[in-house]
Amino acid sequence: MMSEDELEEIRRRKLAAIREQALREQVQEHQRAELEAQKEAILRQILTPEARARLMNIKMVKPELAEQIELQLIQLAGSGRLRGRVTDEQLKSLLLQIQGRERERKISFR
Repeated sequence: MMSEDELEEIRRRKLAAIREQALREQVQEHQRAELEAQKEAILRQILTPEARARLMNIKMVKPELAEQIELQLIQLAGSGRLRGRVTDEQLKSLLLQIQGRERERKISFR
């Protein structure tokens, strides 16, 4: 049978482990929030207000698609391949290209 001191030591270790895990999660969440803020700042610079509104609407319905579009736009901006801000029409065109590729992948032969 364990002594009271042994039980207390186990409790202390368990509590320390829980606190450490909570701290790690807090740091990760802070890093995620920071990256998200940076991404939003870049998108604000490269998208017109109409295009940003469309992207936000897409994000509500299809978050994975919006993430894919955001990353692609940021890569284009980073490589210097964007001339001026992306308009709503240009964003629609990009959406059609991406959705066309998605449809091609979903086609299966029976």
